[in-house]
Amino acid sequence: MAEKIKVITVATTEDAHEISKEGAFVRQGNHFDTPFGDGPGDLPVEAGRYRLLVAGICPWAHRSIIVRELLGLQDVISVGTASPIRTDKGWEFSLDEGGVDPVLNIRYLPEIYAQTDPTYEGRATVPTVVDVKTNKVVNNDYFKLTNYWETAFKKFHKEGAPDLYPEELRDEIDAFNEILFHEVNNGVYKAGFSKTQEKYEEAYDALFARLDILEERLSTQRYLFGNQITDADVRFYVTLVRFDVAYYLVFKTNRNRIIDFPNIWNYAKDLYQTPGFGNTTDFDAIKKGYQLGNHGNNPYGIVAKGPEISIWNEPHDRHRFE
Repeated sequence: MAEKIKVITVATTEDAHEISKEGAFVRQGNHFDTPFGDGPGDLPVEAGRYRLLVAGICPWAHRSIIVRELLGLQDVISVGTASPIRTDKGWEFSLDEGGVDPVLNIRYLPEIYAQTDPTYEGRATVPTVVDVKTNKVVNNDYFKLTNYWETAFKKFHKEGAPDLYPEELRDEIDAFNEILFHEVNNGVYKAGFSKTQEKYEEAYDALFARLDILEERLSTQRYLFGNQITDADVRFYVTLVRFDVAYYLVFKTNRNRIIDFPNIWNYAKDLYQTPGFGNTTDFDAIKKGYQLGNHGNNPYGIVAKGPEISIWNEPHDRHRFE
């Protein structure tokens, strides 16, 4: 008897389910969104139980890596890194020996989504958290994941870890992050993935209107919420660090570069030079991922040589707020 072929229905591109009839990019919701905690039905908070799957291109994944680093969770949550160039079979663990993740023994991310839920037809996304005890996906809620690292995993934070999500500011940070996501973090994607001129320009205008507001905000304080780094700064940074090397060119968000905003640019350099930010930023992965990926429209596979990234280590002026 012939072996039955397992059919994987997991989507591997945004075009499958995330373009509206008007041509707008509408990012999918998160299917695996059980929170971490000690409440009924929550995912138990244990060291060594979870593996975080990421790709160096992805801002949402990078956000989780930065917070993991800042809080000292490296020995608590393991990491598997996929190639930054997504294939037609999804994110691929081709960077690992043998082309498979050494812990989960998968080559493509959709494999473990299908293994977890054979009926799942959404896109397999990074970051993804896998329970290594069950070998199943338990969370892909990129929007809330850093908040779980900051709160539910607090007992594992290193001594002197920053409070990235202070209780007295949470409502303000949450409200800010919601706007930042729709107009900036996801705004660049809404521009880049649009299928009509109208929807592209709509996203473009909202993006730069918000950047103008944030340029003004950062003229009077070192970080987004005063003189301490918060979760909001991590979320803004991962878009800023990708902007001039990827979004400006590939997503046509080309009114200004980040280096053309004096306050935002100095703020971005300040963060880049802070341990946990620059050392987790892979410019090569970012450039290749966006320029050679399926939205790069780059049939000859040529990766732009610039821009110069050494400028990220040049002096900044943010100490003036101390």
